[in-house]
Amino acid sequence: MSNKEVALSEAETGSRLVLSRIEVDGGMRRRLLDLGFVPGNEVEVIQRSPLGDPTAFRVSNTTIALRREESSRIFGEPEGEELA
Repeated sequence: MSNKEVALSEAETGSRLVLSRIEVDGGMRRRLLDLGFVPGNEVEVIQRSPLGDPTAFRVSNTTIALRREESSRIFGEPEGEELA
């Protein structure tokens, strides 16, 4: 895990991250990969529900809501910081 890597569950609303790894198994992993949650793709944190769970993310022109249980196992690096 790199120093800049954060779980999607911890990312700020409005931030963009480049996916680095997914630690989800089974059918859910397959579903996420099919939706575009693939390392190297960009994900934007769109909106959190009033109670903070689930959170809406945009990836590959698709908006999907994920529970904290799932988004805490998907990691990315903030976009534009690779030059830092």
